[in-house]
Amino acid sequence: MGLFDFVGDIGRKLFSKAEDASEAVTKHIAEDNPGVDNVSVTVENGVANIQGVAASATALEKAILMAGNIAGITSVNADGVAIQSGENLAGDDEFYVIQKGDTLWAIAEKTYGNGAKYTAIVEANKEVIKDADKIFPGQKIRLPKAL
Repeated sequence: MGLFDFVGDIGRKLFSKAEDASEAVTKHIAEDNPGVDNVSVTVENGVANIQGVAASATALEKAILMAGNIAGITSVNADGVAIQSGENLAGDDEFYVIQKGDTLWAIAEKTYGNGAKYTAIVEANKEVIKDADKIFPGQKIRLPKAL
């Protein structure tokens, strides 16, 4: 599965001390769990190592994004997660990094040719995008291909 890179100095601030990071990230994923059983995260030097059993590749991708979009996390390693469905992580969706000046409407217009499809982006990223008006540069999201 590998290592996924993120911008470490942006995102939601969940911990202030490195020793609190593992517990904070595990709790964050467990609270809005996208479908990863027995989720556990250890954070070392900004790298979040996720362990557990994902119901699907989509569930794992969401957990990766949830961990990676936290301030202080520079990379996410998902090698410790098994995917129950047997799918590969490289599915039809692609990752997109929000740029300065981006709006979800503009991203949907560029990606799908219709800005109104931004709601599908919000739905695919509901664990990461809590408010469609509050996205930030450097934030990484999923762009569903099947629309």
